[in-house]
Amino acid sequence: MKLKLSIAIIAILSVITLKAQEISDTSFGKGLINFVAKDSTFSVKFAPRFQVRSMSSWDHDGNQYISPEHNFIVRRARLKFDGFAYSPKLVYKIELGLSNRDISGANEFNRNTPRYILDAVLKWKFADNWELWAGQTKLPGNVERVVSSGNLQLIDRSLLNSRFNIDRDLGIQLRHKSKLGGNFLMREKLSVSQGEGRNVSEGNEGGLQYTARLELLPFGKFKSKGDYSQSDLKREEKPKLMLGFTYNYNQDAVRERGFAGDYMIRTDGTIYETDQTTIFADAMFKYKGFSFMGEYAKRTADDEIATEADGVTPTGDVVLTGDALNLQAGYLFKNNYEIAARFTTLDYENVTGALPTEQYTLGVNKFIVGHKLKVQSDISYTTVDGNEDNITFRLGFDIHF
Repeated sequence: MKLKLSIAIIAILSVITLKAQEISDTSFGKGLINFVAKDSTFSVKFAPRFQVRSMSSWDHDGNQYISPEHNFIVRRARLKFDGFAYSPKLVYKIELGLSNRDISGANEFNRNTPRYILDAVLKWKFADNWELWAGQTKLPGNVERVVSSGNLQLIDRSLLNSRFNIDRDLGIQLRHKSKLGGNFLMREKLSVSQGEGRNVSEGNEGGLQYTARLELLPFGKFKSKGDYSQSDLKREEKPKLMLGFTYNYNQDAVRERGFAGDYMIRTDGTIYETDQTTIFADAMFKYKGFSFMGEYAKRTADDEIATEADGVTPTGDVVLTGDALNLQAGYLFKNNYEIAARFTTLDYENVTGALPTEQYTLGVNKFIVGHKLKVQSDISYTTVDGNEDNITFRLGFDIHF
């Protein structure tokens, strides 16, 4: 796999080299390569990106903050390809991850290999306002998760997202949109997927996963798909609002968080299964530089405690159930500096053993070329079970060709 990936990268660099003496009409942030076949039967856009971070963290030992820990990481490094094939009505997206955080998660169900593939999906616009998707990509879950990691308002997504999102999976999606009168837009998204997350090659171990999402935009579309990009970079001249509602049912889920977490394997080699349900309600609002995003998430399971084949003895695995609230807002000044703030609270079911958590975050951003080239910083104060716990400061930059 590593050899094949290396060959692919070398091939891409060779194409770039061959084209180096030509003048391109593309610009920064619009893709490193934009190619359309002479007979218009296909197109390719290649856009690499990466994010570098530094973090300093102070833990509280009950009396005082102890000496900080410092860390520098390449948080994400990705290669993205998209375009159309055969017809503009059939589009595709391929995204590969290269950083440690992107490819980690090897286990026996993906042949103990790095998880390079993030997205590999075809999208067929088979009729007016209708699309059929097939492949591996993000499910229509909470808005924060579907927003690209390159279009975030703060250094990274919230604790709500890290604990309760439904992420990527392999399957099919049906999408439709319609106007309800005036500018009022409604979008419906349905998905049937494998239910065990991305890059699974040895499955399906449990049942299937079913997802439905409804989106209401009473004031019409956002500029440049701003409902799925944080910060009001386009400074909406009129108020724009999206309300979203998602229902997700993972039948006979075999992992602690449905799509992710440990497989709940018993001592006899069989896998514990339980139905998991996750719901989301979220909103995105933008107006003249001000932006707001709110999310509520709740996950339940038929039985959170995994048991051995006798149905009584606990295996030690527990499904992460509970609910969370995330509120985030920011204001973009005309000099392209932005201030942003976020409040997140997590409440878990007692059976999980996880403690309630609150986090307060304040961030400052400088957008040089929108989200394509920016510098970000934020500081977070986190409490666990009402006690002082941690202060974390993060600084980083994004570059997206």
